[in-house]
Amino acid sequence: MRTPIVIVNFKLYEISIARALDISKSIEQVSRKLGVEVALAVPATMIREISSNVSLPIYAQHVDDDQLGAHTGSITPELIKEAGARGTLLNHSERRIRLDQVANVIERLSSLGMDSVLCVDRRELVAPAALMGPTAVLVEPPELIGSGRSVSKVRPEIVSESVKAVKVNQSVRLIVGAGISTYEDVIKAMELGADGVGAASAVMKSNSPASVVEEFAKAIRDRRLAP
Repeated sequence: MRTPIVIVNFKLYEISIARALDISKSIEQVSRKLGVEVALAVPATMIREISSNVSLPIYAQHVDDDQLGAHTGSITPELIKEAGARGTLLNHSERRIRLDQVANVIERLSSLGMDSVLCVDRRELVAPAALMGPTAVLVEPPELIGSGRSVSKVRPEIVSESVKAVKVNQSVRLIVGAGISTYEDVIKAMELGADGVGAASAVMKSNSPASVVEEFAKAIRDRRLAP
C-alpha cells in the first residue's frame, strides 16, 4: 500500500459491472493525473473484471476465515487473490467477523503478499488492531458513516488520538473514514496525521464519482506539497 491513499468502498451502490468499470476507469484517470494512490473495494463478483482493466489496487470488501474445502458461499483470501485483488477490507461495521478470525485472516493475507485494511469503530480499538499486524487500520465511527458529517471535523480527537494509538506498531498505517465528503474534510484529516481517508456514499451516490475523488486527491496532493 502506498500512502497517502484514498480508499473508495463501492459497497452495493452499483450492481452493474459495466457501470462500475466506467467509474473505476474514471477514478484511475484522476489517480494518474494527480499522482495520488486510490484503492477500490468492490463486490467480489466485480474483482476480476475491474482488476483486469484498471491498474488501481482492487480490494475485496470482505473475506472469510474458512479453509479451502466444504464451505458453501465463503470468500477466502486465496479466491480473491486468484481473481486479481491486492487486498481486502476486514471487519467493516456492516460485515463484522470474530477477533480470532481477524488475526487468522491477516496472517493468511500476509503470507499471500496481500494488503489487509482492518476496520474498527472507535479509537480505543486502534492500538489492539494495530498489534494484529494489518497493513492499515481504518477507524470509522458508525454514527457518522454516510452522514455527510466528517469525523475529521466533527470528532477530530478521534483522528488525532488514533494517530497516536496506531504507533504501537510502526509498520501499520492509519486511515480515517465516516462522513468524509469534501476537500476540507480530507485536508483536516491529513493535518491531524492520517495516512489516508476512506469513503463510500459521498463518492458512489454522486452524479460524478470521479469528481468527488478528484477533490479528495487534490487535498492529499496539496497537503503533501504544503511547506
